Amino acid sequence: MTRAILSLGANLGDREQTIRDAVRALRALDGVTVSAASGLVETPALKAAGVDVDAPAYLNAAVAIETTLSPEALLAALNGIERDHGRVRAERWGDRTLDIDIVTMGGLQRSDERLTLPHPRAAERAFVLRPWLEIDPHAELPGLGRVDTLVSATTDEVRPYAAEALL
Repeated sequence: MTRAILSLGANLGDREQTIRDAVRALRALDGVTVSAASGLVETPALKAAGVDVDAPAYLNAAVAIETTLSPEALLAALNGIERDHGRVRAERWGDRTLDIDIVTMGGLQRSDERLTLPHPRAAERAFVLRPWLEIDPHAELPGLGRVDTLVSATTDEVRPYAAEALL
């Protein structure tokens, strides 16, 4: 089994329910065991040009899994969950019903046209790092350092979102 950290986000539709449904879908995947899930946080939408306060805000969470899947098979399964929840890839960094990223997987460091591990912008995003720290206070981003140190250098706004636990 390989440990992976996933980042989930949604800013269209019923954001909270979509993330809850996505966690249930993760739990139903063959070869995947969900071992932890953070609470939800809310953040302004981040677009290619920067923060867009006029766009719907995001809800984000982190999920730890153990998996027998290869990185490519896991990515394909995550893309299927996104599609099942209405994800359309029309605009880079556009609004979306669901986004699921592999943040890190078994300490792998690799980059190709389909997948970069760890996620190439995770170290810069408090909406990824803060939920991750909630489920793993000693987390490290391979090649970049401790998550608690990395999050202190981020500037994006992250607000707790009151909701029942995801698990």
